[in-house]
Parts: sequence; C-alpha cells; structure tokens
Amino acid sequence: MRRHVPPSIQEMPVSGPDAGPYGITAGPDGALWSTLVHAGRIVRLGVDGHVDSYPLDDPSCGPSVIASGPDGALWFTRFRDHRIGRITTRGEVTSYPLPTPDCGPFGITTGPDGALWFTEMNTDRIGRISTDGTVTEYPLPTSGGLPSVITAGPDGALWFTLNQANSIGRLGPGGVPALHPLPTPGAAPVGITAGSDGAVWFVEIGAGQLGRITPDGRIQEFPLPDRAARPHAIVADPAGGCWFTEWGANRVGRVTVEGEIWGYDLPTPGSEPHGITVGPDGAIWVALEIGGIARLTP
Repeated sequence: MRRHVPPSIQEMPVSGPDAGPYGITAGPDGALWSTLVHAGRIVRLGVDGHVDSYPLDDPSCGPSVIASGPDGALWFTRFRDHRIGRITTRGEVTSYPLPTPDCGPFGITTGPDGALWFTEMNTDRIGRISTDGTVTEYPLPTSGGLPSVITAGPDGALWFTLNQANSIGRLGPGGVPALHPLPTPGAAPVGITAGSDGAVWFVEIGAGQLGRITPDGRIQEFPLPDRAARPHAIVADPAGGCWFTEWGANRVGRVTVEGEIWGYDLPTPGSEPHGITVGPDGAIWVALEIGGIARLTP
C-alpha cells in the first residue's frame, strides 16, 4: 500500500444517544442533513457546527435514508409507516403514502430523469416518485430479495443492492430489471454508489468485502483486512476511490480504484457509523447512531 496521511477526525453531537442518526447527505444549502431513525426527526448540521432539529408528524415513522432532491429539497424514506418524506431547507415537512401496503421503503436517490427512486424492502419493488408526489412501482424478479440501497449509475440506469438475493440489480430507462449474482455466497450487499471510475461500488456486509461492478456486469470483490467489520454504507470520493463505514468495527475506510484499502478508527468506542457522504467543504461526514456526526478531513 502507498504511504498516506490519515485524516483528522472530529465528532459533533446532534441528538441524544437514543435518537439514532442514520442516513446523511449534503443539502443544497451547504449543510449536512441526517435522519434520526429512532426519534422520527430530521437534523440539519451546518459546517460551523450549528444544529437544527425538525420533528416529523409520526415519531415512530423510522426515517432512514435521505437524499438531496432535484427541487432544492431533501427527500427521505419512512421505513416504518411506508411513506416518502420531503423537507425543505426551511424545515417544512410533507409526506406521501405509497400504493403497496407495508412495502418498507429504505434506500432513495435522485435519478437521471429528475425524479426520486427508492427501494421497497418488504415487497421486492423499486419505486419512483416525481416531485409532485406521483408514484410508480416496478416489480423485481425476486421473492424476499430485500432491495436495500439505490444509486444513479454512470450509464443512465438505477443500480441497487439485493441484500437477501445476494445480487446487484440494474433498472434501465425502460423499467426492465436485470440482476447480477455476486460470486461470494452470503455477501449480503447493502450500500452502493456510482464511482468516479465509470463503475458502481458496493459493500458486502455479510462477507466483509467491497465490490465493484461495471455497466456490462463484470464484478470484482475486495476483501477487507477485517472480514468481521460489517461494512454498511459507501460514497464516491471526488479525488478517486470511495469512502465507506465499517459498522461492526467502529471505523471509516477508504478504497482506491486499484483496490488498496485503509481503515481509520473513530474516537468514540461503539459509535455505530452508518450513513456517509461528501460534504460541501470536501470533508467526509458520517452519521453515528450513538447521537453524533463525524467529520473526516483528508
């Protein structure tokens, strides 16, 4: 491995220890936005450390993954009450019910068509919601596949993980899904992101590996030094490679496009790192389920 300088790490409290910061994204207002999965709230964290917290209409709705939308608002999944939420940068909240009962929306991303695309973990579907709230659903050729996280790929398609089907899925512009089985049994992929190298990268929480898939379906896997690290979320690094969270090991990792891997211990033991994003300041921001957000400055 090449010599390198480890990032500096700062942790900032944004909630109580039981609120559960989970998903995180950079907002259009230059701040970080995070879901509090156990408290039913959305948090805004300025790069200056200022925190605003916004309650949702149902404290038990389970806000999970959050994404910056094409309309200047933030969009998020409500896993427990099966809705898609929207919050403006002023804190105004709305939500939209989904057609399929008990569908369990989880991952969400902005698609190349200007709509939001999301996974339905409980019903083997991919959903699309336009900014006016119109919902379309696309069934997958799986049963109990547990579609998890979704991202817009470099090829104009949507790519997503199928945690229990042990596959990576692709939904093209025509709405026809294709599944790519993973070489490692029980890999249980979760997080996924479009890389800077023209491929899609993902984490295998069950196998302790990272994966890379090209638009034509070729797969590479990269074992982590700690196979019990339980990697959870991943984001592309604008400088090349990706950053990812190691939920089971209390670390944040980085992988180069060549597959070199480093890991960095978080200061607080048992902080449970989940979501990860690149901030407007170029730093890496990580949601810590114990009630904080970490900032890594490369």
